[in-house]
Amino acid sequence: MLKNLIYITLLLISFNALSQENSKKIDYENDRQYRDEEKYPGALVMSKVNNQVHFTHQGIEVWCNNAVFYESDNFFKAYGEVRMKQGDTVSMNSDYAEYNGNTQFAFASGTVKMERPQTTLETDTLFFDRVKQEAYYRSGGKVTDTASVLTSTIGRYYFEEDKYTFLSNVKITNPDYVVNSDHIDFYSESGHAYLYGPSTIEGEESTVYCERGFYDTRGDTGYFVKNSKIDYDNRTVLGDSLYFDRNKSFASATNNIQVIDTANNSKVTGHYAEVFREKDSVIITKWPVASSLQDQDSVFIHSDTLLVTGKPENRILRGFYDVRMYKSDMSGKSDSIFVNQQDGITKLININPGENSATSVKRNPVLWSGLNQMTGDTIQVISNKETEKLDSLRVFNNAFLINKDSIDGFNQIKGQILIGLFEENELYKVDIDKNTETLYYSRTEDKDLIGINKTLSSRIEVYFKERQIEDVYYYQAVDGNLKPEEQVLESNRTLQGFNWRGDERLEKKQDLFKGKEPPELVKIQGIPLPEQIDDFFDEREDGDMLLNENSRLRPQDLKDKARDSIPSVPEIPQGIQEDPATFNSLKSEQEESTKEKDTVTNPKASLKIE
Repeated sequence: MLKNLIYITLLLISFNALSQENSKKIDYENDRQYRDEEKYPGALVMSKVNNQVHFTHQGIEVWCNNAVFYESDNFFKAYGEVRMKQGDTVSMNSDYAEYNGNTQFAFASGTVKMERPQTTLETDTLFFDRVKQEAYYRSGGKVTDTASVLTSTIGRYYFEEDKYTFLSNVKITNPDYVVNSDHIDFYSESGHAYLYGPSTIEGEESTVYCERGFYDTRGDTGYFVKNSKIDYDNRTVLGDSLYFDRNKSFASATNNIQVIDTANNSKVTGHYAEVFREKDSVIITKWPVASSLQDQDSVFIHSDTLLVTGKPENRILRGFYDVRMYKSDMSGKSDSIFVNQQDGITKLININPGENSATSVKRNPVLWSGLNQMTGDTIQVISNKETEKLDSLRVFNNAFLINKDSIDGFNQIKGQILIGLFEENELYKVDIDKNTETLYYSRTEDKDLIGINKTLSSRIEVYFKERQIEDVYYYQAVDGNLKPEEQVLESNRTLQGFNWRGDERLEKKQDLFKGKEPPELVKIQGIPLPEQIDDFFDEREDGDMLLNENSRLRPQDLKDKARDSIPSVPEIPQGIQEDPATFNSLKSEQEESTKEKDTVTNPKASLKIE
């Protein structure tokens, strides 16, 4: 009993091993076949009559018009209208193909076309490793996606991830844009593309550059890091991280951003920006600074938020909350600012006038030119558009001019409206109109104090020399007198509304941020580097050749190269369809042996004679 059980077990093991071995063999069906040991030693030569030659092997099927099958090596060459199918998701057409059943490695050439549910790959030479489930080309290929066409010199497809890796001269062509890169990883199902190395996305109205980035080719949105920038017709956006949405004509930049206005020779920096191209607007926050060149001198404007709007010929800059302005010969502060770059007009404004709190006073516009301080509800500075030099300034409502005396005290002038004129960017004349008052320290040419002059009048003209008051002229309804210093009490040495803010004056560019804490920058979520790409042509551990010694490829062909060098498609084997006499002469001597061999080795094989 025990012997019988052992015998049955061994029989089952042997049968199972035989079944497994048979399952590794390539099955075939054909209409006609013959052997020619001189031309094809050890091979069956097959051809189509009504039906194509058909091979099956472990989930793959191949059809062709002609084939040379090395049965003992489990290897075949397929010629003419070759079709290869793996499951329901992969099909491939070509003019020629080879397949090694031992290594499950295939090679196709000619007009190769591989189709997947989302993409179609076209090339002239394609390698297919069924063990790795990877396909590879190096002679140039084209992948047609539902939204785009992708081309490259080298390409690799990973079936399980539904992913392409494109290398060398990579290009994505879409009706709305063109992408060029050195390396793109593309996922077919989602249409997501990862860009590595110098890459551009060029559309009709914008060009994106990055050295590492992500782009949704179907949704037309992207995220870019490492030396990234977006170029519009007249504006360039840079930042540590850029986001781009073509559908909304929107872009945003994060950390160390720059928005460069090429049309107006100006720039805004900060740590966050949003760009709306169709609206010609940009909003910048987190330590934003706008800078522009004016008469070979830079003007810097900082506020909590900066907004740039309008076409290049009518660009408007607005700043909101805690505005600070610096130029080498002038500085200022206000609650808000308005700059028309084309007209050369700058307005300093308090958008919450009427409040008397300490905070509100800080918001009131103030402008310093040397030791001259000007305040009022609104201050307007005008530049000459031709020379770019300062032309004039206007202070509306509650105008107050304070000039720090060369020795002690403050010269003061107040009224409703103040108009100042500049010469070579230096304030040389001020007119103050309506209900004017002055308090003026009168001195000799040697700077000796004569007395303190306190006067009321309808209008006053003040002339400056080297940023100091040189002459004062009073017009209409003049009422005042000059008193010795000792006769003027300290409490009477300031006019009502006096507020010297010299400690707030900006003396250098760095004062734009004086007293402010640096913003906490957002941590940029980077894009991982591409995975290390292993050699596609690695030998099997058991030493089997990837193809076969009867392959038309040489061993050196099965190495990764910069470009392919495989010769053109070989000629179809002669002597089957083209020469029926040859086939009939061989038939009689092979008929019996073929029937017997086919019955043992492949019950499906059949020999049909038309």
